[in-house]
Amino acid sequence: MKKYIVIGLISVLFFQAFCTQSTNVLIPEEAIRLRVLANSNSTEDQQLKMKVSEALQSELYTLLKDTKGIYRAREEINASLPDLRTKVANTLKQQNSPLSFQVDYGAHYFPEKTYKGVTYPEGNYESLLVTLGKGEGNNWWCVLFPPLCIMEAEEKEEAEDTEYKFFIQELIEKYL
Repeated sequence: MKKYIVIGLISVLFFQAFCTQSTNVLIPEEAIRLRVLANSNSTEDQQLKMKVSEALQSELYTLLKDTKGIYRAREEINASLPDLRTKVANTLKQQNSPLSFQVDYGAHYFPEKTYKGVTYPEGNYESLLVTLGKGEGNNWWCVLFPPLCIMEAEEKEEAEDTEYKFFIQELIEKYL
């Protein structure tokens, strides 16, 4: 019986250590963010915000995937602003949305955000800002360069395709 209690305690400690540790990606000093502000917090506007962010992520990933250095990333983004505006316009048109929009690259205010246990301070950050309609809804943002948006998307895909098993958990299931 002592053996099972010891295994149980070790298991609890083991699971606690693995479940509470998370891999936090901190934003580098020299980073460019992508931020999409929804028109409002209605379900329709929030879904539209996500459609626009997905379209832009795809476009920007292709644009920046082989870019070396923040100066080159800035040049690529500035040169691509007309194409990015067209991408937003086409996405809104595909969604039958009559909303106006703005695409601006520069320093923009970001509120404080806590995500996956990491608090990102408020402040003005270099970013590509897309404002849909009035821009009064919740926002979505990620780090565009270095391409942490894409890393997170890849992590989600891997997590969905991977089944994790713990040796201790298997022992407990087998003997308890």
